[in-house]
Amino acid sequence: MVIAKEVMTKIIQEQPEDASYEEIMRELAFERMIERGLEDSRKSRIINNENMEQRIRSWQK
Repeated sequence: MVIAKEVMTKIIQEQPEDASYEEIMRELAFERMIERGLEDSRKSRIINNENMEQRIRSWQK
């Protein structure tokens, strides 16, 4: 299991030297969103495209 601090350190170190605080935070948040999505997928917490389309249409009303 990868430790969160190690992942964060790696992401920060991969950023350009002139990266802003906001850019670094955006990259960290993006990584977390990806990991959460993969975890949901592994645990079968997913919905099909048709159900997602229905949800989006209901939001637009």
